[in-house]
Amino acid sequence: MQILYKSTRGAGEPIPASLAILKGLSEDGGLFVPTSIPPLDIPLEKLAQMNYQETAYEVMRRFLTDFTEEELKNCIRSAYDSKFDTECIAPLHEAGGAYFLELYHGATIAFKDMALSILPHLMTTAAKKNNVKNEIVILTATSGDTGKAALAGFADVPGTRIVVFYPKHGVSPIQEKQMVTQKGANTFVVGITGNFDDAQTAVKKMFNDRAMARELDEAGFQFSSANSINIGRLVPQIVYYVYAYTRLLGQGRIQAGDLINVTVPTGNFGNILAAYYAKEMGLPIGKLLCASNENKVLYDFFSTGTYDRKREFILTSSPSMDILISSNLERLIYRLTGEKADQCADLMRALSTGGEYTITGEMKAQLGDFYGNFCSEGETREAISATWYGSRYVIDPHTAVAAGVYQKYVRDTKDTTPTVIASTASPYKFTRSVMNAISDQYQGLDDFALADALEKLSGVPVPAAVNEIRTAPVLHDTVVDAENMPNAVRKFLGIL
Repeated sequence: MQILYKSTRGAGEPIPASLAILKGLSEDGGLFVPTSIPPLDIPLEKLAQMNYQETAYEVMRRFLTDFTEEELKNCIRSAYDSKFDTECIAPLHEAGGAYFLELYHGATIAFKDMALSILPHLMTTAAKKNNVKNEIVILTATSGDTGKAALAGFADVPGTRIVVFYPKHGVSPIQEKQMVTQKGANTFVVGITGNFDDAQTAVKKMFNDRAMARELDEAGFQFSSANSINIGRLVPQIVYYVYAYTRLLGQGRIQAGDLINVTVPTGNFGNILAAYYAKEMGLPIGKLLCASNENKVLYDFFSTGTYDRKREFILTSSPSMDILISSNLERLIYRLTGEKADQCADLMRALSTGGEYTITGEMKAQLGDFYGNFCSEGETREAISATWYGSRYVIDPHTAVAAGVYQKYVRDTKDTTPTVIASTASPYKFTRSVMNAISDQYQGLDDFALADALEKLSGVPVPAAVNEIRTAPVLHDTVVDAENMPNAVRKFLGIL
């Protein structure tokens, strides 16, 4: 069955997966979605006997139908290799009455590695398939983790360049050091004086700027995206939910067909949307727990049916979730409209012009699969502390938001369905928040001393990703206002 991709806002004819991956964003500003969700028509017991790479092939081949078996297996083989520090790629750890799915064993110790390790291979394969002659310019806004994972994935990949924008004062010191020390002649990292939403809005505006597209094309370039708006980011994320379920099945924790719940710390809505797509494929998922930090725009949406970004932007200890415009929610909204692109486009226009939209009662009634809640900063610290002192297991602040929301859900509903919590970053990325939550004795230490203290405390070695930036020189020091982002891109490409 061939799966094609169409825009959530209706423009253009459906296109194959490879072209959707290359484009990143539709010309009308919409996001590419599959014309249908393919069924997971393979016995779960059979998947339980497969390793991560084999599972990835079975899931991804159902979505990326214009890739040959050889092409797709080569992309998977190149992505999920020794860059990961564990053979199983995404281990499960039982703690606090749930199963933590550790998605941070890749090169940059964050869950973004799970998709961004394979995206460059999918993209360069797609470029060959479509006879693309231009150099592909990856344009990305990051709230902390996507940036480094994308940089690591695309560094020195022939035929590509990558530009990453991040909020100068909105990421952790380790996150920033990881980005600004990035090697690679084709990489460019830019801090902006605004927040993540400012960066993301400016990036989307560049994608939709026809004059800039012509200017780039004349110079031999074309834009694509490594953000989760790219369907090539989203499809690989579906894999690890299928993998988690089949590991529980293989370990005898559940029987085939038993429901599990999934809890995801959520900012841009891509990671939890991947779990939703896995459920739509037929994976036995009950509830999808959407966990927000104090920027609780999604919690309010699930509670009221109104998405309202007109509020204070709060800097928290979980910066990758400090987002008020959750781009991937558009894909869910499109489904809720009954795939009525005009209605979806109207809602997105209302968000862009007036800062809010409200879905119909009929649409809200379809949100029964989701449970939304949030954790305050205090509750996030408590979740880190409780998980450490209760299970001797260290989690980062994003994962802690999910753990805290899971506990709220159990208290609210008394539902004890086996639950997988997406553990999205290594605690070593956020050592100050983690160590301060565990004890107040670490106050005077710098971030690398805190990493050493965490190693001593937990017995988990400091990851290579942290050790290698201790003394690495800063290679990127450009900072601009959001309105100057297009000229920063032009300058990097030598067309200004």
